[in-house]
Amino acid sequence: MSVQATPGFQLQPAPQQVPLATNYITDFNFLNQYLPDTYEKEFERYGNRTISSFLRLVGAELPSNSDLVKWAEQGRLHTKYVKCGAGTVVAGGEVVFQINDTLVPDRAATGLTAGQIAIRVGQTVVVANNDGSGEFKGLVIAVDLANKQVTIAFYDAQGYTGGTGLGNDDATIFIYGSEFKKGTTGMVGSLEAEDEIFDNSPIILKDKYAVSGSDMAQIGWIEVTTENGATGYLWYLKSEHETRLRFDDYLETAMIEAVPAEAGSGVKAQTSSDIVGDKGSEGVFHAVETRGNLWSGAFPSALSDFDSIISRLDKQGAIEENVIFLNRDSSFDIDNMLAAQNSYGNPGGTSYGLFDNDEEMALNLGFTGFRRGYDFYKSDWKYLNDPTMRGGLTAGTGSDVVNGLLVPAGSTTVYDQILGKNAKRPFLHVRYRASETEDRRYKTWITGSAGGAATSDLDAMEVNFLSERCVCVMGANNFFMFKE
Repeated sequence: MSVQATPGFQLQPAPQQVPLATNYITDFNFLNQYLPDTYEKEFERYGNRTISSFLRLVGAELPSNSDLVKWAEQGRLHTKYVKCGAGTVVAGGEVVFQINDTLVPDRAATGLTAGQIAIRVGQTVVVANNDGSGEFKGLVIAVDLANKQVTIAFYDAQGYTGGTGLGNDDATIFIYGSEFKKGTTGMVGSLEAEDEIFDNSPIILKDKYAVSGSDMAQIGWIEVTTENGATGYLWYLKSEHETRLRFDDYLETAMIEAVPAEAGSGVKAQTSSDIVGDKGSEGVFHAVETRGNLWSGAFPSALSDFDSIISRLDKQGAIEENVIFLNRDSSFDIDNMLAAQNSYGNPGGTSYGLFDNDEEMALNLGFTGFRRGYDFYKSDWKYLNDPTMRGGLTAGTGSDVVNGLLVPAGSTTVYDQILGKNAKRPFLHVRYRASETEDRRYKTWITGSAGGAATSDLDAMEVNFLSERCVCVMGANNFFMFKE
C-alpha cells in the first residue's frame, strides 16, 4: 500500500481579492426560514503554516551601513602541494620538481609576485609519490620562482625514485622543518599570512497588502489563532496579518536560496530602470555549494557514511558541535541507523535506551543526536518538508533535492572591515542596512486615504513592507550540504 495522490493537499493560499463562486453560498433562498449554522472560528487545517525559524536558531542579526559586506577568513597555516612533477630520474639524490598546483594568489613570499610558490631554500620536506610507491625526505637546495621549480637533495642514499615528467602530477610535497649549517645567515624571504576575502551584497525585499475603502466598510469578524501566537477577532486585517507572516517567511527563505547574478545572465542583461542594477546575493545554499562540503546521493544512513563525513570535517575546522537540519525522511534514516547499533534493535527489538519498555510506556523511537568523533544534533527543518516549498520537489536530471544541512555551532573570529578589528561572529548571521536615521531591518508603513491613512488620493489602504539584508556564511568549509 502507499499514500494516494488524490485527494492531496491544497497549495494555493486561501485569501482572494476577487469574488469567486467558492466565496459565497450559491444555493440560498431568503424565503427559507432555516438559515445555515456558521462557525465564526477559523479551522486551522494546515497547522502552523510558517516555515521560518532556521536563522533564528543558528544565527544573529547585525546592522551594516554599506552596500557591500566584506570579511576575511584565515587560510591554512602550513603549505602543501599535491601536483608536483619530476623529470626522469637517473641519479635520484638531487631532483628538480615543478609545482603544478593552482597557487593561491595571496600565498606569496615577501617581495615576490602573488601566486608564486612558498617553499624556500633550507627547508626540509616530505616527498610522497601520489601512486603510493614511496615516501622520501629531503632538503631544498635551490628555488626557481620564475618557473615554479624547486631542487631537493634527499637524505636517503638511494634518493628519489619516480618521476614521469615535470608537467605531471607525480608527487606531493609538504614542509616539516628546516636545517642550516653553523655560522650561516638566516632564512631568505618570509611568508605573508594567507587570508581569503569574501563579500556579499544585501538585497531589498518588499511586499504589500491593499484593501479598498468600500470593502473596509463591510465589517465581518472572524476568530483566529495565528502562527505567531496571537488569538482573537480580526476584520479585513486578517489578510494583512497573513501578508506579514508570508513576508517574514520570505525574509528567511531569500537568505537561504539567493544566488548572485552571473555575467551574461538575464538579470544582468535587463535595461529597465526599475530592474537594472539588480545583482542578487549569496544565500546559504549557494555559499555551501561553492565553498563548503557536499554529500550527493541518498542521505547517509550508515555509520560508515558518517565516518567519511567526519574524516572531511577533520580536514576542515574540526568544530566540536554540529547541528543537522534535515527533512523527515532523513531524520528517520538517522533514527534507524542509531537504533541498529543497539543489541536489541535487530531484529524487531524496541529497547533503544537504558530502560525496559512495557505496555504502559509510550515508546520513543527517535533520537535527538549522537556522538561519533564530534557531537551531532538533529532537528527537523520545516522548510524542507513543506509541500509549498522544497518539500514538494523531486530529484531527477538537472534537479536536486536538499535533504539536510549541517551547521557548526558556536562562533568564529573574523576581521570585520566595517569595525576595523577582529570580531566574533556566528558562523551564520544576517546583516541588515541601518544607520542612526534609517533602520531597514523590518520597515512597515501605511499609505492611501482609507483606514486612517491620509497620504494620497487612493481610495484604499496599503500596508507596505520592506527589508534590506544579506546573509554571511563564515567558515563555509565547516558546513555540509546533503543533496540528492
